Amino acid sequence: MKWFKRLLIAFFSLSLLGIGAIAAAYFYVLPDLPDVNSLKTVQLQTPLRIYSRDGKLISQFGEKRRIPVEYDQVPTQLINAVLDTEDSRFFEHNGIDPIGIIRAATILITTGKKSQGASTITQQVARGFFLSNEKTYIRKVKEIFLALKIEKALSKKEILALYLNRSFLGNRAYGVGAAAQVYYGKELSQLTLPEMAMIAGLPQAPSAANPIRNEARGISRRNWVLSRMLEKRNITQAEYQEAINSPSTAKYHGAEIDLYAPYVSEMARDYMIQKYGEEAAYTNGYNVYTTISSDLQLMAQESLRDNVFAYDQRHGFRGPVTELWTDTPLEQDEIVATLKRTASMQGIMPAAVISVQDQQAQVMDDNGELITLEWKGLKWARKFISDKRQSLPPKQASDILTAGQQVWIRHNGKHWQLSQIPQVSSATVSLEPHDGAIKTLVGGFSFSQSQFNRVTQAKRQLGSNIKPFIYAAALEKDYTLATLINNAPINKPDTRQGTAWRPKNSPDIYGGPTRLRVGLAQSINVMSVRAMRHTGLDDTIKKLVQFGFDPSDLPRNESLALGSPSVTPLQVATAFNSFANGGYLVEPYFIDRVTDAYDNTIEQTIPAIACSKPTLAVEEIVVDDPFAAMAEELSQNTLKPAIDTLDEDAEITTITAEQNICTNPQAHFAKRVVSEQTAFLITEALKSVIWGGGDWSQGTGWNGTAWRASKLIKRHDIAGKTGTTNESRDTWFSGFNPTLTATFWVGFDDHGRQLGRSSWMASGEPDQISGAEAGAKTAGPGWNDYMNKALSGTPEASVIPPKGIVSARIDLATGKLTRKTDHTTEFEYFAEGSEPKEYVTETQQSGDIFIDNVAEDLFQ
Repeated sequence: MKWFKRLLIAFFSLSLLGIGAIAAAYFYVLPDLPDVNSLKTVQLQTPLRIYSRDGKLISQFGEKRRIPVEYDQVPTQLINAVLDTEDSRFFEHNGIDPIGIIRAATILITTGKKSQGASTITQQVARGFFLSNEKTYIRKVKEIFLALKIEKALSKKEILALYLNRSFLGNRAYGVGAAAQVYYGKELSQLTLPEMAMIAGLPQAPSAANPIRNEARGISRRNWVLSRMLEKRNITQAEYQEAINSPSTAKYHGAEIDLYAPYVSEMARDYMIQKYGEEAAYTNGYNVYTTISSDLQLMAQESLRDNVFAYDQRHGFRGPVTELWTDTPLEQDEIVATLKRTASMQGIMPAAVISVQDQQAQVMDDNGELITLEWKGLKWARKFISDKRQSLPPKQASDILTAGQQVWIRHNGKHWQLSQIPQVSSATVSLEPHDGAIKTLVGGFSFSQSQFNRVTQAKRQLGSNIKPFIYAAALEKDYTLATLINNAPINKPDTRQGTAWRPKNSPDIYGGPTRLRVGLAQSINVMSVRAMRHTGLDDTIKKLVQFGFDPSDLPRNESLALGSPSVTPLQVATAFNSFANGGYLVEPYFIDRVTDAYDNTIEQTIPAIACSKPTLAVEEIVVDDPFAAMAEELSQNTLKPAIDTLDEDAEITTITAEQNICTNPQAHFAKRVVSEQTAFLITEALKSVIWGGGDWSQGTGWNGTAWRASKLIKRHDIAGKTGTTNESRDTWFSGFNPTLTATFWVGFDDHGRQLGRSSWMASGEPDQISGAEAGAKTAGPGWNDYMNKALSGTPEASVIPPKGIVSARIDLATGKLTRKTDHTTEFEYFAEGSEPKEYVTETQQSGDIFIDNVAEDLFQ
């Protein structure tokens, strides 16, 4: 029995020695052991995501792609696949697996090699979050003690969830959620058994067993995982057999972008980096919800793109990209390989001309497909000579193309056509009038072509888009829409610029005394200058600054009245928004809120809002006694109909009072920059820019500069203004209705290049839009198309004049009150107290009427 006692003593001694060694090891590494409780609040590195206001993903930034998931969101078979592969006794051990340790020790003793086969999932979590991957004994000791502590601090499900979310699975995918998207473009719940097995096999060899990089090895690893699942009876033999026989369907899937709006996402990315720093912005899992409306953004992008194409085609075909062959055609594989080296852009794709005959051509795209370009897709291609000149229209396809040329083609929604990369630039932005939320923003034709955001960064001359603000300042002084301003050459020039500056009309035609409404609608230059002279240069500049323009951009000379300041499209839209919302300057904003990785809101924009009082029906200036009683009765109750006409066939129209009440207790309010009455009057004049005025049947009708908008957008609640600078270097159209304000700009990034002129339409047929490029022709069609789409299906807003607005019938020639009701008169709106006080007489001549009361010799 002595040998037994000795054996027993030896066993206890070794046990005590082992316990002592473990204790010594524990106290040795204890100072270096981190607090595992931090895993309860661990923040996984998650990319920055940018969304539209309606939740469409616009972009994703960050090196690591991760889609955190809860344990309950992971399919049971995926959990089984991971456990059967990595740690089949996970739910049985307390963090370390003695059987695995013995196996690893045996391998070490017999082969002298260290193995990680003994690492449980808990140990891998400990290593992944707190330790390095170096294979040292001390690191292994730390790993074991950390695993034990983790098991006490967290539940098994919490530990497994950390593992499933943190594991690197190749192709920048971290965690099973991201892997499902990257390899299969699916949600976890959509994965098939072989797909789950493929993902489960990646943690130990994310590069070597990557099914995209090494399909054969990936399948081999997948099948091994399936064999483990069969061995553990988590799948049947039939399921196993079907799964191993299935081909690999893995291929790389980028982030699932729902809305491509790169200029917006770049603005959001820059904001987050500036506020939180690059590291935090890219890894903390922030979600930025912008104010962008996905539907409107797509409309704006399409309208801008189509408008740029239309301008580009009006100016002719600049020729093929290159010649691929002359005599001996290339083989199809060679053609496709060459074309694939050229990236497509905004729907424009490279193609090779295969044959040309009569009025059609056959081309090959970069997939080797043959496409026929019919004459309707070719006939636009007059030869480009200069921005001002194009050749005569082609008669045959051979006048345009030759076999062997590489060209651009695109599908315009109706048919394939020859195309080219536009050289002209454009930008557009639209705002919500009430709070300034940016609904759409397109900073250029193509982000891949140029990342320069022309909406916020490009300062271009404003041209006639400035005139509504010039006239607003004049109205706030004492002018009215019926004030007559002399539409005649200015003989006393402004010499503040160092030269004798004499502004001229475009075209150089003058019509004598003209009402302010008409002067704005027809964009008459000399009238704008005279209106500014009446207001005074200093007061005009003060008013422009109130509209949001930078004082450093405003020259102190009369060229200001014609739009010499250089400003950004966003500044222009912001200023026009003041008319749309009743006179308030609302600061534009594009970030609605920011949330963290757990969807907690950490930023919420509370914009300054345009808050107006209830509007009231129009009051009337009574000019005929028979209707005095009616007018008096109606004026006492503003909710009843108001008199619209005062002739013998007086029509009564109902104007419903509408209230715009700001009820948010956290709201703060925008600054008023013009009175509600002035905003209303300018808006009415800007409607005349589109709809014109007068009576065409009586020969007194006249067009505004944007008459084309009325042909497409058949609603009367739209208002806008064209803008063209000297030599047509910049063209604008800005306008609004009560729910949306938008600005379109078209020009070249090269400030010295003129937009030129064209003599034929893109279709090859003569048309009234031929001639010099200008705001109505060049920028206007983009605005028209966008607003037509954006407002489709929305009710037309009624005209509800605010309190303090009155209407009176005036004589069109003199602007005075009249008792006539024929085509020489019409009703006009006035700020109360500014309406005419005199009646026109039967014998009054044009020479007797008021023109303007500022002597021209005030400006020398």
